[in-house]
Amino acid sequence: MSDNRLIVALDVPNIIAGMDIVNKLGETVSFYKIGLGMLTGGGLALADELKQEHSKRIFLDLKLFDIGATIEAAVKGIAKYELDFLTVHGDPSVVNAAKEGAAGSNLKILAVTILTSLDREDLNDNLYKSGEISDLVVERAGRAFEAGADGIIASPLESNKIRDLESASGKLIITPGVRPKGSKTEDQKRISTPHFAIQNGADHIVVGRPILRSSNPKKTAQEIVSEING
Repeated sequence: MSDNRLIVALDVPNIIAGMDIVNKLGETVSFYKIGLGMLTGGGLALADELKQEHSKRIFLDLKLFDIGATIEAAVKGIAKYELDFLTVHGDPSVVNAAKEGAAGSNLKILAVTILTSLDREDLNDNLYKSGEISDLVVERAGRAFEAGADGIIASPLESNKIRDLESASGKLIITPGVRPKGSKTEDQKRISTPHFAIQNGADHIVVGRPILRSSNPKKTAQEIVSEING
């Protein structure tokens, strides 16, 4: 039995590798994320196939960022695929344009706050203003909600503070940077376990490599679902 709070990131090169993972996971997983890494390997075609032919929920993680007119046009085209989630950068102007493009569809616009692979030193290099990361994430989340975002992407470490925002009522929180007990952190810097992420306010967690690199992906996914449920 699947638990749609678990979103599996299909961070593989192409549609063939993606379908291989989906077939191995079977009914254990009902929600998949497809990102930029697979876009040129048939990512949109796979998203459409999984949605229309396999009744899977699809999170298209493109982190779009551009001028308003371009964002609106891009999202309007993506909305025709009848997918579930789409990410854009959390700047209010970008979020607002994305919502315009998604009008009339069921596509949820998720705003990226600060990537979970970044720490304060990285933000300094990127010329972000000073302050604790958690405070900046909460501030960006609040502004994104006010601009119309249906949800946000944030690390498990900030979810509870975001959930406390008045503007977060009825909004989605999706957390990457989730690692099952005993997994390597790799390039993620702000991480937690599946159970902690859900208890801390997340609606969905995103897990990729711990499942994709497992010798038994289905068993690993089932163990993560068990961790979600404590």
